[in-house]
Amino acid sequence: MSSGSWTIGNILQVAADYLKKKGISNPRLSAEILLSHQLNLDRIDLYLNFDRPLTEKEVERFRLLIRRRAGREPIQYITGIQEFWSMDFSVRPGVLVPRPETEILVEQAIARIKAMTESEADSPRILDMGTGCGVLAVSLAKELQNAEIWATDISADALATARFNAEKHGMLKRIQFLEGDLYEPISDLKTTFDLILSNPPYVASEEYNDLPPEVRNHEPRLALDGGEEGLYFIDKIISGAPDYLRSTGWIMIEMAPNQTEKAVKLLTQMNCFGKISRIKDYSHLYRVVMAKKLDM
Repeated sequence: MSSGSWTIGNILQVAADYLKKKGISNPRLSAEILLSHQLNLDRIDLYLNFDRPLTEKEVERFRLLIRRRAGREPIQYITGIQEFWSMDFSVRPGVLVPRPETEILVEQAIARIKAMTESEADSPRILDMGTGCGVLAVSLAKELQNAEIWATDISADALATARFNAEKHGMLKRIQFLEGDLYEPISDLKTTFDLILSNPPYVASEEYNDLPPEVRNHEPRLALDGGEEGLYFIDKIISGAPDYLRSTGWIMIEMAPNQTEKAVKLLTQMNCFGKISRIKDYSHLYRVVMAKKLDM
């Protein structure tokens, strides 16, 4: 991208060609998102202003963003924003970038809570384990006005981002944030939950080096690496759930499609869960495993 007389239209084309040569997927979309971010415009406004000339400062700042993307930095870290559940969430290095398939957890959680009897659902208690930037906790706080929500994470950086997002969307007072590993932060609460949900680290350690550079080199390994076969945290969450779920409470966990059968087997072997099922994501791949604690 050399200096010259630039308009929105021609700089987009040059930037997209440059990103394509660098092997970036969806190069045109990346260029549009970054220029929209740089100019503080909606993407549609770029097309309405194709002939608008850019200042030298605007060109230079855009050039820096394009170079970062060409270096395989996730576009969400460059813009600081990821959309989830029709809301904008702040993300930054050190926090996992939310994926669209995680919205399946929100959908299923809402459905399970709304299916409870009126007495059960009066003030449902929800635990979001490994909250990351807080997308699950904030989305459920917004959708379930009577819910009491706890959100935990082992990462102080993640919790700081989650609190920021909760405040951004007016949900900070609705969520209790606790720092610690898995069930440790809630072990002294002496309470049980109607719903425990989690999007834990589930990338198999032996497959970690095969991840795309955007993920492997930029997103936190702490939030991705699930140990051997990616099942370490899934196993821990399932095994510990009976002590923290009330009778007829639900557990639901996001995982890789090839892990779902093993998770179902583990839940079945515990002899305290029923209605065990696998839910497909928007690509028609099994993505969420859920089960209901038996009333024993």
